[in-house]
Amino acid sequence: MSGPSEKAMSHKAYIHTFGCQMNEHDSARMMNILRAHGFEPAPSPEEASLILLNTCSVRHNPENKVYSMLGRLRPLKARNADLVIGVGGCVAQQEGESILRRERIVDMVFGPDNYFRLPEMLERVRNGERVLMTQWQPRSPDRVQNFIPDRWLEQGHVDGCKAYVAITKGCDNFCSFCIVPETRGREVSREPENILHEVRSHVAGGVREIWLLGQNVNSYLARGRGPGGADFGFYELLDAVSRVDGLKRLRFTSPHPNDWDHALSYLVAERPAICNHLHLPFQAGSDRILDLMNRRHTIREFLDKVRYLKAVVPGIEISTDLIVGFPSETDGDFARTLEVMEEVRFGLVYSFKYSPRPGTKAARMHDDVAREVKEDRLQQVIELQERINREQMDQYVGTEHEVLIDGAHPRERSVMNGRTQGYRPVAVRSAMLEVGDLVQVRIAGYSNHWLEGIPLKPVMAE
Repeated sequence: MSGPSEKAMSHKAYIHTFGCQMNEHDSARMMNILRAHGFEPAPSPEEASLILLNTCSVRHNPENKVYSMLGRLRPLKARNADLVIGVGGCVAQQEGESILRRERIVDMVFGPDNYFRLPEMLERVRNGERVLMTQWQPRSPDRVQNFIPDRWLEQGHVDGCKAYVAITKGCDNFCSFCIVPETRGREVSREPENILHEVRSHVAGGVREIWLLGQNVNSYLARGRGPGGADFGFYELLDAVSRVDGLKRLRFTSPHPNDWDHALSYLVAERPAICNHLHLPFQAGSDRILDLMNRRHTIREFLDKVRYLKAVVPGIEISTDLIVGFPSETDGDFARTLEVMEEVRFGLVYSFKYSPRPGTKAARMHDDVAREVKEDRLQQVIELQERINREQMDQYVGTEHEVLIDGAHPRERSVMNGRTQGYRPVAVRSAMLEVGDLVQVRIAGYSNHWLEGIPLKPVMAE
């Protein structure tokens, strides 16, 4: 069976995204750039003349996933020599030229600092080059840098009624298990007005919910950019964005416990637009393991911040990340992780078995926790969180919540999906609702992790 014709494939781009919301944001930006240069999105690799893999180096065996995907693309390249294949993102930054050496089908490799140069790279490929672009863009000495070019400021990552705004790039934390500072560079923050301009443009275009993004979003700091030359930090930015006229919901991810304080908790309580949900990774319950991870806080400090937050924002939902089986983790260390889960009662837990990332400090530690022990601990985490989730879902039944409708149910007609302020997913049965509607619902039941809501009345825009 022959593939799509050359005419059908001309100027169509397919982007496969691995990993985090920052990668999703970068992919959306890349597609906007490509659209401006005559490309349309392709629904599948088979229909594309340009295929980009936007890679992530955080999860288990990330390089293997990339090479596996490239292996699946070889037949497409064999059938169409004009097909352009590029590898971008964190694995591209980390592996660089070795990708070009190992995979002859790859035409260009570029890091996260260079995706705005896609048109230049494509032109060089058309001229017969194989392109490597992993150099860092210059960092401003004061770490304040508008890394979104002005031309693309108002053409950001919009997904239905939501928009995602990157406020920082890179990370300075150097957690021992994490490669991000090496693959995304040292942290820089955009100027406040630059961010607010993008936010206002999204809201003026009908966006109801804004997500502020950063590897460590609450370490945002624009030195000397506040009133009278004062510093403008995350508190000031969150306050300013929450006051944008017409914005209904404001979220941010992911904050670090070190940069969270009582003032931020109080701001969440005080500003109606800031959602009652916080994703706050704690990673491990043992102070010894946290120290090995270079997290720079104790579990008591983490819990003190969570307790205060829950006191000033009753009903807030907290989600988290955690790692089991970090080098030298004992049964006692792991038991403390379960104790923290029992106390905090997270709404959602992203849990992972430790695996070493090349180039990190932890990769030089002896990975001495057996695979079966890691798997057993992970299963204990999953089972505990499932129990906590069922108990929380039971408590939701009969309560009323504001839900932002963000999409149609993939299988059921006359059912729309949305999220509570606390980020709980809700299926709402109604033929009258549209994406972007805010509706008050009563929770009638639940199925697995989804609440089921009955609409009471729409929440009208001001």
